[in-house]
Amino acid sequence: MFTILKPDSGTIADFLDSASRTGFSYKEIGATRGEIPAGYTVDRNRVLLGAGDDVWARAKAAIGAWKMFDIGWARAVPADTPIEVGRDVAVVVSHFGIYSLNAARIVYVLDDDERFGFAYGALEDHGESGEELFLVDRNPTNGEVHYSLLAFSRPGHFFTRLGYPAARYLQKEFAKASLAAMLRSAATIGYTTPK
Repeated sequence: MFTILKPDSGTIADFLDSASRTGFSYKEIGATRGEIPAGYTVDRNRVLLGAGDDVWARAKAAIGAWKMFDIGWARAVPADTPIEVGRDVAVVVSHFGIYSLNAARIVYVLDDDERFGFAYGALEDHGESGEELFLVDRNPTNGEVHYSLLAFSRPGHFFTRLGYPAARYLQKEFAKASLAAMLRSAATIGYTTPK
């Protein structure tokens, strides 16, 4: 959904209510767990957050609080959406003088001693078609904690196809901003903007 006006809470709630009755916009549900399907653009991004139990705890808490969306021009709504399979979220993006609302549903959750995160898939009311994995992992040998994004996507809307170079630009900018947000939220090492 595209709009010139900033969507208010009622508009977002109505959008999510409508999206809850739709399905995924792609058929390869859960594919970020393994082999990425052909025909999609794949983005892989990763950053070292630090090492140790404190960093691990902060990184997990940051994922659970959707801190990877604390980037100013994009946000996940509701921001307190539980990390549970089947939960829907609206990604509200301000770009090029307009707003878009994009519906996604949590496909799976990873939660063990070395990994925490989730993947969500684009619903029919999303500008893109595909899936994205938000993951923090801890190396059991040295305690290093990384934040990773893995996404496969292709245009899912007429306007996204029409403006595909701009859509790709926004995807790359989101990845950089998301890595920076997780560094701010979880890292003990010095903050630098990822390149």
